[in-house]
Amino acid sequence: MSPNMPQSYEAWVGRTEESIDRITEAPIRMMRATLDADEPAALPSHLPPLWHWLYFLPGERQSNMGHDGHPRRGGFLPPVTLPRRMWAGARLWFHRPLTVGERIRRESRIQSVQGKSGRSGQLVFVTVRHEIGDDRGIALSEEHDIVYREAPVPGAHAPQPADAPIDEQFGRTVTPDPVLLMRYSALTFNGHRIHYDRSYAVEEEGYPGLVVHGPLIATLLMEALSRAHPDRTVRRFEFKAVSPLFDTAPFSVNGKLTGDIADLWARGPQGQLAMRASAVLE
Repeated sequence: MSPNMPQSYEAWVGRTEESIDRITEAPIRMMRATLDADEPAALPSHLPPLWHWLYFLPGERQSNMGHDGHPRRGGFLPPVTLPRRMWAGARLWFHRPLTVGERIRRESRIQSVQGKSGRSGQLVFVTVRHEIGDDRGIALSEEHDIVYREAPVPGAHAPQPADAPIDEQFGRTVTPDPVLLMRYSALTFNGHRIHYDRSYAVEEEGYPGLVVHGPLIATLLMEALSRAHPDRTVRRFEFKAVSPLFDTAPFSVNGKLTGDIADLWARGPQGQLAMRASAVLE
């Protein structure tokens, strides 16, 4: 057991779960519309990078949903009692493309549970390893970091985030609004109320507005890279959420390519760094 692991969660490390799905076309069409992409004549034969998040969706019964819109604690993930749960980051390896129409399988394993103390109080990080593939074997490996944190102290000021880089080679401005966030929540069957319930997000979790999904920001970064370099293939991608973005102001997704390495970042309305990412291309 790691010295930083909360003892009560030790039994969850190594726990596995298997899911089966099929790469159907409807989520691809809906994702294109949500990202405001130009409509080509035909759907792609292979799933774009990160769009596997449209599949293997959670199917909890309504009676098992918690007040925050997440499934009640326990089950596959450990029953961490800290009230805030966020997607902190991920590391992905793309071994080969997934084919549209194919039946796919995901095996998930809880890799680690670690307790930490940060500027905002106690934290618990849970890392889940996913292996996704089809009848030919594994096509994609992913390590997904989930962070649980304490509720904010009333009147406390959030730490000042670092400034984002300003030397991008490519990028675009994104104007988030409740419709965009609702559509992405619907596509990923994400019931977390901070993304669509303004009164809950502001009055109960202390945010200034609706929170933009971390995986949506990561997807926008990947889309910006793909549009700037459509002839390149992403083999590895990782991202880390740094500070939250809200539907109260536009933000930008940016990047630059040096050889086979892409540096990517999301810049908030005050110039702050919201997400940092990198990709290895060929």
